[in-house]
Amino acid sequence: MSLNFKISIRAISFAALTFFSSTLVAQADPYIFILGVAQDAGFPQSSCFARHCMPGWEDKMLRRGATSLAVIDPAAKSKVLFEATPQLPSQLYELHNEAPDGEYSLDGVFLTHAHIGHYAGLMFFGHEAQGASNIPVYAMPRMAKFIRDNGPWSQLVTLKNIELKDLQNQQENNFPNIIVTPFLVPHRDEFSETVGYRIEGPNKTAIFIPDINKWDVWEQDIAELVRSVDYALLDATFYADGELGNRDMSQIPHPFVSQSMDALDHLTPADKNKVWFIHLNHTNPLLNSQSSESEYVRSQGYNIAAEGDRLSL
Repeated sequence: MSLNFKISIRAISFAALTFFSSTLVAQADPYIFILGVAQDAGFPQSSCFARHCMPGWEDKMLRRGATSLAVIDPAAKSKVLFEATPQLPSQLYELHNEAPDGEYSLDGVFLTHAHIGHYAGLMFFGHEAQGASNIPVYAMPRMAKFIRDNGPWSQLVTLKNIELKDLQNQQENNFPNIIVTPFLVPHRDEFSETVGYRIEGPNKTAIFIPDINKWDVWEQDIAELVRSVDYALLDATFYADGELGNRDMSQIPHPFVSQSMDALDHLTPADKNKVWFIHLNHTNPLLNSQSSESEYVRSQGYNIAAEGDRLSL
């Protein structure tokens, strides 16, 4: 994207983000572990050499991977991944450090839709890379068909690097101590459906909606949905209109963070605190934890997801 939006970013190490995770996790409880927070192209974005991207090119500690999270279950020695991003190798490394391979089994990869930041990382399970064996990949019918019918993804199925598991809307998928349920959301569905996920643990419940069109085109009331769970990880691709300079942002119909806060403004402070904004475009000032926009969002009671955050289930 050609942009003139300017933000400054200060370095925060992954270790520091982990240390300052906002929710303490009991050792035996399943928990969400945030692996990436950026929009599909990550931060900084390919071929973005504008001022706001330069700190990320100059300092590797400022870089952010595409949105991904894992659910780790220490009691069952199990881990489940949500999204297979272009940064999958480094995200699997962070997941290994948190829940080591050999001790924990990777019991599934859940995909939301067929946009590059959400499935392109499947290639690293393939013959030319990991050479994985029958990793369960959970996908909706159109998404699964897209993988089966199109190379190079079809080769992953043929060579049994992955084993596709067909999802159905609102159908529960049970693991030892968690339940994962997909639900359809409106989005640009060129090659597949788009879903969010409800993730239920023994004690708490989360929703994960990294991509969606405007809230008012969905039959679900987002405020009511937030009230019904303990954590709501919501699409925060753009902060506000005008962020892309002269580009018509109505052609990229994500809910602005400013619009989401308006839609949720009547919630109690406790309910607002359930919201974790995620999936940040490289232009989004929330990528800078010290920006005035980040300070304002936090002052209103909301959270901004960071790599290394842990949310107990």
